[in-house]
Amino acid sequence: MERLRRRTFLICAAATVGEAALAPFAWAVSKPYSWEVAPPTTNAEAFVKWMVANRGEDPHFLAQRFGRYQTLAVNRDVLDEPNKRAFLMTPREEFTLKRNQGRAYDHAYLDIGFGVTISGPHVVSRMTSALDVKLGEKVLEIGTGSGYQSAYLANLTNKVWTIEIIKPLAERTRAVLDGLIARGYTEYAAITSGNADGYYGWVEAAPFDKIIVTCGIDHIPPPLLQQLKPGGIMVIPVGPPGAQRLLKIGKEQEADGTIKVARSDIYGGRVVPFVPFTKLEGDTIKGTHNQR
Repeated sequence: MERLRRRTFLICAAATVGEAALAPFAWAVSKPYSWEVAPPTTNAEAFVKWMVANRGEDPHFLAQRFGRYQTLAVNRDVLDEPNKRAFLMTPREEFTLKRNQGRAYDHAYLDIGFGVTISGPHVVSRMTSALDVKLGEKVLEIGTGSGYQSAYLANLTNKVWTIEIIKPLAERTRAVLDGLIARGYTEYAAITSGNADGYYGWVEAAPFDKIIVTCGIDHIPPPLLQQLKPGGIMVIPVGPPGAQRLLKIGKEQEADGTIKVARSDIYGGRVVPFVPFTKLEGDTIKGTHNQR
């Protein structure tokens, strides 16, 4: 099983992300990252002004981000201050294809190539809020995709592991993250990436406080449940192809050592379709991990 390590990525970033790679970008983060600061949420003008001063980002996208944030807050897709901050601090436009950048904050799934999508900001926010990540907790993401979810998580904790099964997508996304680190998004150095079949989790880094799965499957993978700490939470789309429900899985250990698993539906039974949880046979992606 191929694993791509954080140290390797950071060395590669230093060696390959130079002036030529940075040339297309007109800006870099203005001030060092700090867990102690958060942008104002009183109104769009205050938010954009703060983000331009502290993050150096594009006012056009910042205005779109704040507009989407307001909708997420009203719909209770973001439930607490840490998740509100994480959403507002993550430049979603950086993780979309150029042709879709203008739609980065739309209420929509967007194509990112390789037959997969970036989930809409409403779904990402609802799933991440349900995960209830605390600073210092270890989080495993299954299905790196564009890297947006990992980046969002890196604004909640400094310990993120993420697995992508599609090798060229894993490599492209890691290059995006390394490019952003070089531009000052130092929080993304907390993201350790791997190219593997996520069904089996990340044994070497386990156990995890939280696990988030961004591809649909008809059952909860036993290896992932095993790698979840007692007291931990997993958020995962479970159900038949194209008709999953987003479940919050709580794992608890009784005094006698018995493990109990509690399930709840974070969308109240609403169907939320996801791309399939594919599997590797040798080095080839073939079929899915669905049992039926």
